[in-house]
Amino acid sequence: MNTNSTFLKSSRITSLVLACVVSAGAFAGPQASKVSGVTVLTLAAAAVKSIDYANAISLDVPQALFQSGSQLDSLLEAQAGGASSSSGVAGGSGTPAGAGNSAALGFSAGGAGSGKLNPVTLIVGSKALASQAGGVAPQDFGTSNHVYTEARTNALGDLTTRYYPFRPTGKLWFNIGASSYVCSASLIKPGVIVTAAHCVANFGASQFYSNWQFAAAYDGGVAPYGIATAKQARVITGYFNGTDSCAQRGVVCQNDVAVIVLNSNVGSSAGWYGYGWNGYSYSNNQAQITQLGYPQSIDGGSWQERTDSQGYVSGSMSNNTVIGSAMTGGSSGGPWLVNLGVAGSNQGAGLAPNGNIVVGVTSWGYTAAGIKEQGASPFTSNNIVPLVNAACSAYPGSC
Repeated sequence: MNTNSTFLKSSRITSLVLACVVSAGAFAGPQASKVSGVTVLTLAAAAVKSIDYANAISLDVPQALFQSGSQLDSLLEAQAGGASSSSGVAGGSGTPAGAGNSAALGFSAGGAGSGKLNPVTLIVGSKALASQAGGVAPQDFGTSNHVYTEARTNALGDLTTRYYPFRPTGKLWFNIGASSYVCSASLIKPGVIVTAAHCVANFGASQFYSNWQFAAAYDGGVAPYGIATAKQARVITGYFNGTDSCAQRGVVCQNDVAVIVLNSNVGSSAGWYGYGWNGYSYSNNQAQITQLGYPQSIDGGSWQERTDSQGYVSGSMSNNTVIGSAMTGGSSGGPWLVNLGVAGSNQGAGLAPNGNIVVGVTSWGYTAAGIKEQGASPFTSNNIVPLVNAACSAYPGSC
């Protein structure tokens, strides 16, 4: 294992650094193929029994090097206070800095699904349930002074996660060697999920992980829409071989994004989100972000958690969007959504109004937990679009 001192280990992780860098030759896997900047792995049928659901280790987000609170304050103020066309926003279109003024924003709409349940109990007993109190947390912030609100999606023990738009988000298990790990992911087509590339492949080592299994709306040990195995995973080749543009190698990168094609169209019942690119619903390099995921640090990863924060695009951080958040390990790959919810009938449409659009996934946090910020690689016409298009071309029935 890489034990680079710039990374800190989670209290639950004893053998994997938070940037999830695995030494070459640490495990063997099927051969991958590369097509037009996308690297793809096609899997044989997965054996569900090979995942240890109860004891899976929450794969923590890659951790950026520590910056002082004053540095972060200055950066946030510079990015959120006076963005203009010179910083990458063309005419108020909301294109993130660095995406290019000629890059057109775009989106693909989602669908609510039927809501039909197919419950499978994955974990029984005390490990299935959290001991922490639920409810809505007050507005909070760390040394970054970046405010956010953190709450369990299922407020006061209800079943909110089984309603759209929360149910397309779920837990993602997989193997690194013989060990079981867990991230977060979400449906963006009936049979396609999006997650972080670091939950799929070992950055720069040209190695995939294996045996991904997804449970939409996972809730206290139960997969209400069943467990879906994977048949193909795709990442941007630059991330796979280590040539991706990164402000911090393998951690804060342009393309920490991956898609996985499932063996079943669980989205037909759970629903799926839309996804947007090149700054969809951003204004002056800012957007109101809702982050969903299953962090180990909150409720032991047993329940879906929600963070709401103002996001801003940082040009010094590979054009990643940064939000205030207390999520940690296990939240990697969880969706960052704009326009979450159902619009009221009397509301005007506004600009970029489509609801429940994923514009990024949880990619990294800081080595110092007190900062309380996380970042996401931008969804662009050069990553999410070719990834999904290639997946849908190979498996049109999944889209």
